[in-house]
Amino acid sequence: MIVDLLRPLWRLLPLDIPMRQRIQQQLFRAAPFFFRSHPGLKAYRHTQRGALQSIRARLIGGCQEERRVELLDAEPPVDPPARLIAFYLPQFHPIAENDAWWGKGFTEWTNVVRGRPQFPGHYQPHLPDELGFYDLRVPEVMERQVELARLYGIGGFAFYHYWFNGRRLLERPIESYLRSSIDLPFCICWANESWSRRWDGRANEILIAQEHTPEDDIAFIAATADYLRDPRYIRVQGRPLLLIYRPELFPNPIETAERWREWCLRNGVGDLYLAYTQSFESVDPARYGFDAAIEFPPNNSHPVAITRRIERRNRDFRGMIYDWTVYLEQSRHYGPCDYPLFRGVNPSWDNEARRPGRGAVFLGSSPAGYREWLENAIHDTVKRFEEPSERLVFINAWNEWAEGAHLEPDQRHGYAYLQATRDALERTAQNVAETRSGSGIRLDAQIKSSTPSRAA
Repeated sequence: MIVDLLRPLWRLLPLDIPMRQRIQQQLFRAAPFFFRSHPGLKAYRHTQRGALQSIRARLIGGCQEERRVELLDAEPPVDPPARLIAFYLPQFHPIAENDAWWGKGFTEWTNVVRGRPQFPGHYQPHLPDELGFYDLRVPEVMERQVELARLYGIGGFAFYHYWFNGRRLLERPIESYLRSSIDLPFCICWANESWSRRWDGRANEILIAQEHTPEDDIAFIAATADYLRDPRYIRVQGRPLLLIYRPELFPNPIETAERWREWCLRNGVGDLYLAYTQSFESVDPARYGFDAAIEFPPNNSHPVAITRRIERRNRDFRGMIYDWTVYLEQSRHYGPCDYPLFRGVNPSWDNEARRPGRGAVFLGSSPAGYREWLENAIHDTVKRFEEPSERLVFINAWNEWAEGAHLEPDQRHGYAYLQATRDALERTAQNVAETRSGSGIRLDAQIKSSTPSRAA
């Protein structure tokens, strides 16, 4: 009861994700009896049990994979058992607003090159390989990104969408995508938070604010309709898939969802399939009037902190170090869920570049570990969802370079994480084909049927 009363206040606190996780874990340790009904307490206890066994040998002792993988010479995979959707960050071109807030010519690359190792074995900075420090105003960049995505089995991009009461930011890449002949399916994820100077430690200084109102609900969905109508747009059960980052920020999420559905039905878009990312909440999507939830690791995942066990940290380091391998372990024992939940994975995560000396570092990731995690997520998805269009797995992310979460090739690993993605698909496809032999149904045809061809 107390937790439920305090939850609205907790949501309003101007804290970044590492600080929220730190406070939450301290509360779980100090007063677990207050959080018996909290979904995070069970996850926290599970990750703590046995998570630190042989931590130094697994994470620091040179066991992170260093093998560089070169570009694959092959055709794109066929018969995918699930659609893999990678979150896509469009902040790789300058805009006037970022020039004013962060300095002339700012893009995400400005952050990326600031990354510095904070302890022996810390992989920083993450530097791009084949695609270089690209500019998304150049159309050939996105064309090559899609070629790589298709080659390695990515079934769609989820573009982050930035809308502030009728003002759009970073919209140029998706507008170019919409006008192009690129045929990779896509959807959008409205990152419906205010922007602040959180990266440089001034979270209370708002750069551009969100003001959610009934009028803005209608304005947003009307402005989004061209995306939803596009034949490449990803559909679930024949309904366009709209992702919302934080629905709890709406004054009344259920009413917002109803407004959107009614508008879309009246204006020829059809019924929406609404899903939210579990970035801060892990509740039944029905609470918001939504259809499904999406795991969004490392957010809201109660990782195991190992900062004090990492020796020879930089004296000025004030960040947190977590054990990435707990996600792999959790994926080996996925539990049931009472509502539609799409699995999420990440190849690695480290936002040191955005918050120098104060970042959250997830140590222990590797292409092999990521491949197994993704493989487990696909297996679980196929088992839980009979409807082919619902067999979705989300990857965080395609190109979050300043968060160390990218499938795009880098100078250290080459194409290793892309190759691991394809390997996971092919291994699970083989297992699914063996269990469904004799059905005469092609899985890729089932999945593609949820997204009409561009020529349709």
